[in-house]
Amino acid sequence: MQKTKSKNRVNFEDMGRISYQEAWDLQESLLRVNTGLKSAARKTKNPNLVATQHHLLFCEHPHVYTLGKSGKIDHLLLQEEGLKAKGIEFFKINRGGDITYHGPGQITGYPIFDLEKFKTDINWYLRTMEEVMIRVLADYGLEGGRIAKETGVWLGVGTMNPRKICAFGVKASRWVTMHGFAFNVNTDLSYFNHIVPCGIADKGVTSLQKELGREVEMEEVKEKLKKYFAELFEFEFA
Repeated sequence: MQKTKSKNRVNFEDMGRISYQEAWDLQESLLRVNTGLKSAARKTKNPNLVATQHHLLFCEHPHVYTLGKSGKIDHLLLQEEGLKAKGIEFFKINRGGDITYHGPGQITGYPIFDLEKFKTDINWYLRTMEEVMIRVLADYGLEGGRIAKETGVWLGVGTMNPRKICAFGVKASRWVTMHGFAFNVNTDLSYFNHIVPCGIADKGVTSLQKELGREVEMEEVKEKLKKYFAELFEFEFA
């Protein structure tokens, strides 16, 4: 009789409003623990024997711009004085992608997953996260989609007005992920006016609030995100 493969178990934490630096430090700490465990057990032939732990962290940040490794500094349209005047922090960080904004009303998510226990394919990982967002949008009667060669989830794909509602940027070390997604729920979109979002000048950004014409309950969206993460990545919450 064939044994059923046990599901991965993921630790979930909603960190609430938290500074970008504090969240980044926590991610780095969790990643170091996991990569350390993998280094210690590098001779094993079965990655499932490595006692890594998976985490899914949700939070909101105070106003901040982050620039990925492949991003261009001139996609930030404010000088240091302008950032200070508007109370916006700025970080050059170690994820892929270009520049993006995080702030109140946006759900920022950080999966710390050992992909050796899921699937060792970054493209699969990103596409699966995109599908999570597409299914959440469908629950609100919105058709999310993808644009070729542009990681992210968009509304209005194939129209004259494509607009991004969720951005992604990730890093992986020994197949352990960090960084993640930024989903615009009740986000103040005016903060995107001071950057070239994701380095894409000819497309807009949007939010659930803007598309639906009403403020959306954040906890409701978080529950939908958790549901589809668990379904699509086939895990259970610890």
